[in-house]
Amino acid sequence: MKIALFGATGRVGKDILLLLLKNNIEVTVLVRDPEKVQLHEGLTVLQGDARNRADIERALENADVVISALGTDQTTVLTESITHIIATMKNRNIRRIVTIGTAGILDSRTEPGLLRYESSESKQRSKVAAKEHHRVFQILSTSMLDWTIVCPTYLPSGDVTNDYIIERDRLPVGAVRTTTGDTALFAYNELMENKHIGYRVGIMSPE
Repeated sequence: MKIALFGATGRVGKDILLLLLKNNIEVTVLVRDPEKVQLHEGLTVLQGDARNRADIERALENADVVISALGTDQTTVLTESITHIIATMKNRNIRRIVTIGTAGILDSRTEPGLLRYESSESKQRSKVAAKEHHRVFQILSTSMLDWTIVCPTYLPSGDVTNDYIIERDRLPVGAVRTTTGDTALFAYNELMENKHIGYRVGIMSPE
């Protein structure tokens, strides 16, 4: 299996990259600053911008699967990149994509018909990031690809506990935090097992 990974220098992306390399999976990463990525056998580092169609095409040239751990960066980088990623995947007959989203785009438990960021469940003052993730969800939903969106809640840096709890399309009851390690591990496990294709998956780490 050959993976194209976007967002490899981010907090979750770095953990995903380590898991992939630890398990001897070939990875190509597209990053703006290659100096932020440590060279490793089986790793191809490309310099570029995920908002650029030509750079996306280079990154997916030999890929079987795509993982995006890109952050919003308070811009439209997610929607710009996912549009190019999907188009290139279709051109290259790549079907599987796992992305890292946010708990804000999960279904509200208290207000049916709304997502969490649209409801009183959300504690975030700014909705900019959630709206961008929502647009990515909408785009993936109509893409006809085999997608999964991993949706952590409050995301402190932290190690793998491997005791995380998940729920499709909703945040597990009592969720307070999700470590970066657990988020990366679940994304990796989902990539290997393909248990939640076509779903947003809420995830929480134990207290």
